[in-house]
Amino acid sequence: MTVRVLLAEDQSMVRGALAALLSLEKDIEIVAEASRGDEVIPAALDALPDVALLDIEMPGGDGLTAAGELRKRLPSCRVIILTTFGRAGYLRRAMESGAVGFLLKDAPASELATAIRRAMDGERVVDLALAASALSEGESPLTERERDVLAVSANGATVEDVARMLYLSEGTVRNYLSTAIKKTGTRNRVEAARLAESKGWL
Repeated sequence: MTVRVLLAEDQSMVRGALAALLSLEKDIEIVAEASRGDEVIPAALDALPDVALLDIEMPGGDGLTAAGELRKRLPSCRVIILTTFGRAGYLRRAMESGAVGFLLKDAPASELATAIRRAMDGERVVDLALAASALSEGESPLTERERDVLAVSANGATVEDVARMLYLSEGTVRNYLSTAIKKTGTRNRVEAARLAESKGWL
């Protein structure tokens, strides 16, 4: 049986290399490619892949959001997240979004092909070192709203900007930021955002 694969990766050279390597496998066929997060669902609904390999960080929407949408729109498709960022928080969020696999891009091509086959057999495929790290760090202490507020303010947005973008009052934004700073044990929102990002919580 041939496994039909959708490959979503914004860097064309990396995407081309992955497609070429996987095409060498007799039982794997690349049936669709996407370079943006917002191209994943249309490509998947058109090609009906068995497995989707999704990069986390892409323009037009991230791979974690696309994974969650795929679970709703094409539940038969198994999702494996590929990333250069070995952050424990990303792993937790990937599993919550319905992904069955989480691998680092620097893994050998043979490992990726094996992961695709194992995913088709109903197994979960996760980088072992990352899984151990995720377990030792525990879950993110931030609520979804605290994550949203930190993510928007991470790029230097003012409280007023954050309030306008998230349709919240300025007082509410300040409260969320204050709570997030306390929970992360940092001194200000810039440090809180950096810490949360480094752990993959944002």
